[in-house]
Amino acid sequence: MKICLVTAFPPSQQGLNEYAFHIARELRQTPGLSLTVLADDLPPNRAELDGFSVVRCWSFNKLSNPWRLLKQIHRLKPDVVWFNLGFASFGDRALPAFLGIILPALTRAAGYDTHVTLHQLMETVDLKDAGVRSPLAYKVGGFLATQIVLSANSVAVMLPAYRNILRDKYRRGTIFVRHHGSLFGRPEYPDFSRRANPDHRILAFGKWGTYKRLELLLASFESVSGRFPRAQLVIGGTDHPKAPGYLQSVERAHRDHPRIKFLGYVAEDEIPALLQSTSIMVMPYSSSAGSSGIAHLAGAYGLPIVASDIPDCRQLVDEEGLAIEFYQPGNAASLADTLVDLLEKPDRQVEMALQNVSAALRTSMPEIVRQYVRTFDRQHELGMLKSLARIRNLPRWLPLRSWYAQRATRRLRRISWETQLLNSDYELTAVELQAQTALRSIAADNPGSPQ
Repeated sequence: MKICLVTAFPPSQQGLNEYAFHIARELRQTPGLSLTVLADDLPPNRAELDGFSVVRCWSFNKLSNPWRLLKQIHRLKPDVVWFNLGFASFGDRALPAFLGIILPALTRAAGYDTHVTLHQLMETVDLKDAGVRSPLAYKVGGFLATQIVLSANSVAVMLPAYRNILRDKYRRGTIFVRHHGSLFGRPEYPDFSRRANPDHRILAFGKWGTYKRLELLLASFESVSGRFPRAQLVIGGTDHPKAPGYLQSVERAHRDHPRIKFLGYVAEDEIPALLQSTSIMVMPYSSSAGSSGIAHLAGAYGLPIVASDIPDCRQLVDEEGLAIEFYQPGNAASLADTLVDLLEKPDRQVEMALQNVSAALRTSMPEIVRQYVRTFDRQHELGMLKSLARIRNLPRWLPLRSWYAQRATRRLRRISWETQLLNSDYELTAVELQAQTALRSIAADNPGSPQ
């Protein structure tokens, strides 16, 4: 199977590039797959990562993205085009973002199997936190954009509640739930000897300035450091694209604090050492824009998590079994109390660490990618079955009818499609059942066709 993955990709630092790297790494290791990453442009003199086939063919906030991407897709002629998307993946201005979000529909209209991993929904975004100036226009545009995204062959979301919203509100499209997955192929057993040695490191990580802000955490840490002198606050990450300069201003105000450290951007190969020496991951969010990659990163290294008590974080506990201690949103005293309580309970830290690494093992990236590939393969086969259903309506005397049937069955014989469909958890629709009947009928009419 030939796959084109459309996404931001390292060494780019645009949104979702880290997630794309882990997807691509697993796809590259999957037998029988050929992967090309259709990625965003890089500044001059930036080297590509070794071992990946990458075509740089779009840019953030550029109006030419649809033409450039479709040109490359047509040149490569993949079996599957997979979009790794948020609503602002192609731009933070209205027109470039909208032109980017309609690309899955354009790709499917061009005749390619098109699948989307959608990391956020417009309906779950806190407009105030996101800095939206025209909420009504945002909601109308978001509704239209979501309708267009659902034109893809399938859309995967990461929380069951998101699927319910799409089904109840839009009532169209093929929608799956695919867990975010741990961002490392093999979750690592926590090395407890490196934690609290000598300090308890509290780590906050992300893109800061919108719904992820540091004021509450910094205010609460003053109380934490007074009550627990061995605590150290470590802040990693960069500015959110909509909040340039935010992190620099925060760092400037706290650079002299002896127990607070700002790391800036953390390279991929530096993450394991950082997380293995951390005691607690804290997520000081005022709202959420999707399933948290930071929570899954913490799970992969067996970190206890402290998070704001918001619905998306609650779902990580209910749906994926992560161990999270919650504090009251917007309440610095509640956050400080939760952190100190956990710091004073080493047994609870170990219990949460083991629970989180166990949850990470159940949703490892190899397993998540395997589920995606299985879906792509099924839908590719179903597309051929539907073509066979249309062949059934051709007159029997037409010579091409037999040729089409033989050609289609040759393409299908590489797997036992009927066994896969009937013995899986995939729900057959009336059209798919009709396609099965059509294939049996054509096979009966053409006994010489390969089976």
